[in-house]
Amino acid sequence: MALETVSPVAFLLGRVLFGGVLAFTGLNHFQQSDAMTGYAESKGLPFPRLAVLGSGALLIAGGIALVLGVLPILAAGALVAFFLVATPTMHDFWNVEDPQQRQSERNDFLKNAALAGGALVLLAIGGANWPLAPF
Repeated sequence: MALETVSPVAFLLGRVLFGGVLAFTGLNHFQQSDAMTGYAESKGLPFPRLAVLGSGALLIAGGIALVLGVLPILAAGALVAFFLVATPTMHDFWNVEDPQQRQSERNDFLKNAALAGGALVLLAIGGANWPLAPF
């Protein structure tokens, strides 16, 4: 099935949901930067505040770009790279002793893995003409 045969409205809604949630998540990096910086520091990230703010900016920019259909290969590729690094670094459930925290980290790991998969799909079709994209 060619991308041109996909429902334009469904594709747009999928982009809005996927990219919108990622952009909102990035906004949270700024709104909750102190708490997230502490968490990043506890995971041993160098320059944790910069990591939180930089990843927040990437999520906002990448999410909005996907919603709008602007530079989809760049946006999806940056998001894939983010998830490939952030997921095992920030949600290393295999290193967590507390059973409840381990389950929470496992859930976050799996959510991020699914988001990485979605970003990979968009990366794979990034070179096609996206329905209802302005560019």
